[in-house]
Amino acid sequence: MIMDDRKKRILQAIIDDYIDKAEPIGSRTIARKYELGLSSATIRNEMADLEEMGYLAQPHTSAGRVPSDKGYRLYVDKLMPARDLNHEEIRELKSATETRVYELSQLLKQATAVLSGFTKYTSMAVTPRMRNSTIKAIQIVPIEPGKALVIVVNNAGIVKNSLIKFAEQANSEMLGRITNLLNDKLAGLTFEQADIEQIKTLGREIGVSGEILAPILEGTADCIYQMGDHEMYVEGSTNILNHPEYKDMDKARQFLSMLDEKTSICRALSGSAQPFGITVRIGSENDLSSIRDCSLVTVSYNVSDTMAGTIGIIGPTRMEYSKVISSIRYMKKLVSDEIDRLLGREPDSV
Repeated sequence: MIMDDRKKRILQAIIDDYIDKAEPIGSRTIARKYELGLSSATIRNEMADLEEMGYLAQPHTSAGRVPSDKGYRLYVDKLMPARDLNHEEIRELKSATETRVYELSQLLKQATAVLSGFTKYTSMAVTPRMRNSTIKAIQIVPIEPGKALVIVVNNAGIVKNSLIKFAEQANSEMLGRITNLLNDKLAGLTFEQADIEQIKTLGREIGVSGEILAPILEGTADCIYQMGDHEMYVEGSTNILNHPEYKDMDKARQFLSMLDEKTSICRALSGSAQPFGITVRIGSENDLSSIRDCSLVTVSYNVSDTMAGTIGIIGPTRMEYSKVISSIRYMKKLVSDEIDRLLGREPDSV
């Protein structure tokens, strides 16, 4: 059978209606609600063909049809009407960057919160690997005798810390000298350029005991290592409970448990996003088995080819794709421009 224009118009009408109503749809409803110029009998025959072709499914013998993953794929690729954000929607999304932020984690938390509220789905973001970012500042903060906190800040405003212990007493004056040494030798360098071994030699030259210097350097190296790992933010986890597909508590519980598997979700987000453009993975197209009843829409944000993270929205396959795609595309622009500001670059105008 051929997927001709008539079948495409009927399939589009079915999917639009199902996204809106979440109920199987029959030929009479299509004939009545949509001006296709076709009789109910003709539509019924075409729907039977679409089911045979794999674009529709019939949950029960007497029920209407619902879209399949294959049907949604054709809809997203070819049939979905383009949707532009209106002024009020742009204003709502822009609120993610109206509050001045000073670190990437704060920016991504705001962005995911705004996206989840706007789309009514679950929104996620993954930080970039920061190996090519530079060290902005290092601070050693005494906590109590024998303990201190090493704090490393990079040029994107990301802060990492590591608790360290000393085998012998370290006074504030000595910790201040080590802080100055670390900042003098490491500030402005990328993490891969940082030479911890050189610091050991210089530390001995300024008379710092190895018993004190070693844990500080280990703590510094630990912070640098943390910078190289992805971090993940999730907002709107319980939004899924508002969709009829997840009224089944076992299914809802499985979805919420999946969100706790941060490593798997991080891998799914990072693996699905492309360097440029938006990626939509529908149902069975997802590699992660626990989200094969969902659709995952992702976009990567890129800054000077040195930093790349991912923003994603996950929801039922009966997702309002046009709204999700337009909003996540706009959020990518906002986040990228705000990262430029954090890095001291001049962002493009929105």
